[in-house]
Amino acid sequence: MTGLRERKKQRTRDALIRAAHELFVSQGYERTTVDEIAEAVDVSQRTFFRYFAGKEEAALFLQEMIQQRFLEDVAARPPHEPPMAALVGALEDGWDGIGEAIAEIVPLELHLRMWRLIETTPSLVAVHLRRAMEMEELLAETVARRTGVDPDTDPRPRVLVAAFSGVLRVAVRRWGLSEDLSVQGARERTKEYLAQLGPALTSDWD
Repeated sequence: MTGLRERKKQRTRDALIRAAHELFVSQGYERTTVDEIAEAVDVSQRTFFRYFAGKEEAALFLQEMIQQRFLEDVAARPPHEPPMAALVGALEDGWDGIGEAIAEIVPLELHLRMWRLIETTPSLVAVHLRRAMEMEELLAETVARRTGVDPDTDPRPRVLVAAFSGVLRVAVRRWGLSEDLSVQGARERTKEYLAQLGPALTSDWD
């Protein structure tokens, strides 16, 4: 059970994330300062830096939380499940939990608006892509470990993760341009696009 001290720290962290996201989407990421975020929660700048290295980390916290949960879910899949089935299964089974975890920190509507902001802010896009590449490497290592292969001599784990991640990025981007900005909408769009991965690679398009 989480102690009182840890719960208080988590509440402060979550309040800082909410305040940061609200300020980012209302006045822009670049125009928002750490002092404004801290002031919105009635804490000092020093307190902010106890939780985050900077406002970039606060902006991308939920994206990294989602990626970390997915990595853990893949590692926990049944050991003899084929690699692609493990990736898709972890994604499909994790949607509800991810939505609930986000909603415990920020309203889903705010999270979706923040996602759009990240996608249109060059400085955040660059960092987000770099961290996504780091996570893809960890995911490839997890797939390799589950299948008993060496990712340095067998390219299949990295190829599979690159294809899977690429499809996810396209699906989420298309979802972000649609009118249905809901978790269910994202779930349906990614499912639709992942279902086309095999046919796109192996079918005769003529």
